[in-house]
Amino acid sequence: MKKLLLIVDPQIDFISGSLPVGGADDAMKKLGEYIKQHDGDYMLKVVTTDWHPYHHCSFKAQGGPWPMHCVQNTVGAAISEHLVASLNETKGEVCVLRKGDNEAQEEYSIFKNSYSKIMLSQMIKEMDQIDVCGIAGDICVLNTLKDGIELFGKEKFNVLTEYCPSLDGGEALAKFVKELGK
Repeated sequence: MKKLLLIVDPQIDFISGSLPVGGADDAMKKLGEYIKQHDGDYMLKVVTTDWHPYHHCSFKAQGGPWPMHCVQNTVGAAISEHLVASLNETKGEVCVLRKGDNEAQEEYSIFKNSYSKIMLSQMIKEMDQIDVCGIAGDICVLNTLKDGIELFGKEKFNVLTEYCPSLDGGEALAKFVKELGK
């Protein structure tokens, strides 16, 4: 079985930075361990990242709902140190895809970014199963999952909820997964 691990936004600002999600540090540590334990299970490991320009529309200073976060080329935009070694020291290619890089457009889902959608869609077509996890479960993970299912059907997707810390404590993602019958 050809499997892809899709890790949504495991970035410093969502762990310990300007927009922290409760339990994110512990979840990313455990995800790093999971990746090591499943060495060779994934042909491809894709990491999505918010990659916001300094004046992004989602920031409060621009009238958006969020504090400044994941600004391009800052420490807050970096991938969790708990994952870097695990991703690179295990079998399977690693690919990083960006979203939110247009200052006038919000992109909770990786599939809302034109370039990343094309790249990820090509990768997904080759896979039998996509395991999804990341931060925040109730926002970017959920939106990416919904868009992925709309494009490719629910049969391909599996949610690793243990590695999906959420602002709402996991309620929205758990409800959606339950409705999927998975």
